[in-house]
Amino acid sequence: MRPDFRVDEVQTPAGRVGVQEETVVSTPFGSLRHFVKERGAEGQPRVLILPGLAGHFATLVRGTVRTMLADHDVYVADWHNARDVPRDAGRFGLDEFILHIVDFLDAIGPGTHLVAVCQPCVAAIAAAALMSEDGHEARPASLTLMSGPVDARINPGPINAFSEKQSLAKLEKRAITTVPWPHRGAGRRVYPGFLQVVGFMSMAPRRHAEAFAGLFADSVRGRREQAARTEEFYDEYFAVLDIAAEFYLETARAVFMEHDLARGVLTVGGRTVDPSQITCPLLTVEAEKDEMCPPGQTEAAHALCTGVAAADHHHHLQEGVGHYGVFSGSRFDREIYPVMRAVIAAAQPVEA
Repeated sequence: MRPDFRVDEVQTPAGRVGVQEETVVSTPFGSLRHFVKERGAEGQPRVLILPGLAGHFATLVRGTVRTMLADHDVYVADWHNARDVPRDAGRFGLDEFILHIVDFLDAIGPGTHLVAVCQPCVAAIAAAALMSEDGHEARPASLTLMSGPVDARINPGPINAFSEKQSLAKLEKRAITTVPWPHRGAGRRVYPGFLQVVGFMSMAPRRHAEAFAGLFADSVRGRREQAARTEEFYDEYFAVLDIAAEFYLETARAVFMEHDLARGVLTVGGRTVDPSQITCPLLTVEAEKDEMCPPGQTEAAHALCTGVAAADHHHHLQEGVGHYGVFSGSRFDREIYPVMRAVIAAAQPVEA
């Protein structure tokens, strides 16, 4: 079951203000959410945050939303649980995912900054490249990529090692199942979210064991605030969704097995994606201890986006954090977010 974002108010330079969540656009597979502040958003940069579609709901970026709302007008792509999407809604593969990003940017309008978190970094580059090539007026004003597998051949980690041992046929047989009745998506083929969580847990079992041991100790010793933070994280971590089988398999092949974007052969609707068409400022963010997307894989975007001016290439390697520390937590708030805020501010179009 999808948790709530629970972003009802935010501290801004103008003081504490209320926040209302509104739906701007909705399709069977995703909704564009707008976090509307009761005051203070006028003139602030508009930002579209793209959470990963890799087992967790979009609410996993709740902390990112809360932090960015102080200085930005924030929108989020809220991907839907495939087990609740009727079969007659059609397919949802990698192409459809990328085109949703294009449509969401178009709905928000010109001057929007795009922030991709983890898995959708490849899709974000593809959407930005296609829109730039078309001269689309709503192409991103800046592009921020956070711990995403732009080129998973670099510094391979556990996910890459697993992918190298698989074939698509084997992956389909082991990971894909059919949604049962009485779910609305009965009959749809999906990759169930619980399998993704099992995979994540298996990559860092010691870290999770230490977290649960710490939770027990905090609870026994009355450290309620520390215990509550751990509980909140794992409540979100274990809230999972099912992914359309075609999206899962196409992403596995194109991103992790055959590295289409990095090799220059990624296509969307028959069109070849050309990252050199992107000219907006580019920021890549990586984590020193990232077990899911090791350092180097996201930074590879700079070598692909050759149309970006030299002064507009930015990279930040965050020491002392793992994958989730890239987009949430105290180190994100204190050390990563100021870098993002500065890049976005510098790229903000001047209104006539």
